[in-house]
Amino acid sequence: MKKYLREIEVSGLILTAIGVVCALVWGAHFGMWPCAIGLLLLLVVFLYKAFHWKEYERENRQYIMIILLAIFILFIQMIIKR
Repeated sequence: MKKYLREIEVSGLILTAIGVVCALVWGAHFGMWPCAIGLLLLLVVFLYKAFHWKEYERENRQYIMIILLAIFILFIQMIIKR
C-alpha cells in the first residue's frame, strides 16, 4: 500500500479539482461525483497516514485543509444555486 500512496493521492487531488471546477462552471450536481470520488481517495490516503501519524504529520494537516476547503466550496455552491 505504501508504494501506491502517491498515485492514489494525485488521482484524488485531480478528481477533486475537476469536481470543484465542474461545480463552479456547470453546477454542484454535475461536479459532485468526481469531487466525491476524489475526496474518497484522499480519505483512504489520509486514513492510512493517520495510523502512521508521526511519519506523515505534515501531510495529514494539508489533507485536512484540502478536504475542508473542497467541502466548503461545494456547500457554498449548493446554497447559491438554490
